[in-house]
Amino acid sequence: MENKGKQPHSKSYFAPLFAGAVAGVSVDVTLYPLDTLKTRLQSQQGFHKAGGFSGVYRGLLTVATTSIPTTSLFFMSYETTKKAFEPMVKTQYAPLVHMLAASVGEVLACIIRVPTEIAKQRKQTYTGSEKRSSIRILVHAFHTDGFRNGVYRGFLSTVVRDLPFSFIELPLWELFKSLIKDRNDGQITSFQSGLSGSVAGALAAAATTPLDLAKTRIMLADDYAATRKVRIRPVLADIYLQAGLRGLFAGVAPRMTAFMVGGFVFFGVYDYSKNLFEKYFDR
Repeated sequence: MENKGKQPHSKSYFAPLFAGAVAGVSVDVTLYPLDTLKTRLQSQQGFHKAGGFSGVYRGLLTVATTSIPTTSLFFMSYETTKKAFEPMVKTQYAPLVHMLAASVGEVLACIIRVPTEIAKQRKQTYTGSEKRSSIRILVHAFHTDGFRNGVYRGFLSTVVRDLPFSFIELPLWELFKSLIKDRNDGQITSFQSGLSGSVAGALAAAATTPLDLAKTRIMLADDYAATRKVRIRPVLADIYLQAGLRGLFAGVAPRMTAFMVGGFVFFGVYDYSKNLFEKYFDR
């Protein structure tokens, strides 16, 4: 309201764009080794054959260079949707708005995220001596399986994984922040926001590990064009038959650890960067 007459819509996009970019790069670079270990634990070929503990930073450049547009797009969409719908609903229904905003942000972010994941995970599990660039991996995927089943293979499984994750993480993050503000005269520090994101991220990561496992198996499958059986339900059913409930939660420990630490870095840096931008530039 205080921005009346100052063209709020023309400036409201820049703070989340800037903060999202900084937060995305920070968390991806910091936690990339854990993500590599998680991917190799979930690989069908097994942890050691997929690379073990060697080359844990393989594919980092791909992620680092694409995390900027991915997280910027997510937070710009999230904040814009949240601001548009929050005035229309009562306070008790705010989590529904946060879920809607998160879903819009995730679907748009997946347009960039899925090809990145394809290249990144194949680099993480590649054990050959020949060097493969991300572009080369994606070109090969396109020539082998086409645009939809190659470059964007696993798009639906990624969305199905990320939407439940965001449905849990973002509302929890907002809830924890609200609880802190209620007990602190409406104030919250970036450190407290980071702690809220840490707890929310760990809980969401644990709950969605089976979906993340299915997405990883689909993206790494070599015989997708031949079998057409690489779908979420049959993949999870096959894993359950082979390894039971424990198999469905393969990689849950490094995944929870990554999102616990990552949530702290991601949301803490996001809030700090957003506040810094608004203080000095968004006037």
